[in-house]
Amino acid sequence: MAEKQPEDHSTNKLPQSSVTSVYEVEVADLSRSVTVTWSKNLMNYSLVISVENVSDENHYTCKIELKTWQFWGKKGLKSFDVDGKRVDIYWDFRQAKFTNNPEPSSDYYVAMVYGDEVVLVLGDLKKDAFKRTKKRPSLVEPILLCKKENVFGKKLFCTKTMLCSGDREHDVVIEISSSGFGDPEMWISIDGFEVIHVMNLNWRFRGNESVTTINNVLVQIFWDVHDWLFSDTGTGSGLFILQPGALECSSDSVRGGRNSNSNSGRSHDSALELPSNADQFFHIIYAWKFE
Repeated sequence: MAEKQPEDHSTNKLPQSSVTSVYEVEVADLSRSVTVTWSKNLMNYSLVISVENVSDENHYTCKIELKTWQFWGKKGLKSFDVDGKRVDIYWDFRQAKFTNNPEPSSDYYVAMVYGDEVVLVLGDLKKDAFKRTKKRPSLVEPILLCKKENVFGKKLFCTKTMLCSGDREHDVVIEISSSGFGDPEMWISIDGFEVIHVMNLNWRFRGNESVTTINNVLVQIFWDVHDWLFSDTGTGSGLFILQPGALECSSDSVRGGRNSNSNSGRSHDSALELPSNADQFFHIIYAWKFE
C-alpha cells in the first residue's frame, strides 16, 4: 500500500527532492532487489545504491556524493561486499547534464559489476560503461520494478515514466486549477496528450481511471489529492500511482481513450490499493504543492 509522506512540521520544510528506482538484478549469484536513490539539496547531489541482503534487513549500500563545484569525484570507482563477494560501482558524471530533477538527464553512466558481468547500467552512455569496465553485459537482464519520487510545484507537476519495457521514458504532466468560478479541476497528460480531466475535484479527490495513450498503451492511474484541497495550509502532497497495462506498444497506432473508474465514495485504502501483480512496473509520485 502506498502511503502519504508526512511534511516535516518541526522545521516547516518539504521532503528532500529524490527519485528512487527498484530493480530486480542478478548479483552475487542471486536475484536481488537493487534500490537506486538520487537525491539533491542546495549543496550537492547524491546517489545511494542498496543491494538486498536475503538473510536479514541490513542491505549492502554504496553512496556517491557529487558536489557541484568539484570536478574531482565526478568519475570514480567504489567497491563493497555483497555476501562476502566483491561488487564494483563505476561512474562518470563529468559531462552529465542536470535539470531541476535530482537524476541526471543525459551524458552519464553508472555501472554495477559483479565478476565478469555488468549486471546493471544506468544512464545513456552505456557503451562508455562497457568500454571502461571491460566486462560483458549480464546474461540476465535487470528488471525495473517500480519508481518513486517527490516532485514540487504550485499548479504544474512534471515527471517521466516508463510505459513499455525497453522503451523510452514518457513525459507526464499533472496540472491543477484551484481558483476561478467553478470547483477545482485536474488534468493529467502523457506526451502532451490529455488522458484524464477531473472536474468537481472537491468531490473526486480520490479515484482511478484506465486510460489509453497515443501509443496504444493501457495505463491505470490512481490519485489522492485530499491534502491539496483540505489541508490547513493548502499545501501537502498529492499521491499518484501509474501502472502500465498489458497492451503492446505500437508507434504506428494512434489512439486515445478513457475508461473511468473514479469513485469519490471509495475509502482511501480501496482507492489506492496497488495491483497484486508484483512483477508489473508501477510509478509512485508524491506531488508536493506550495504557494
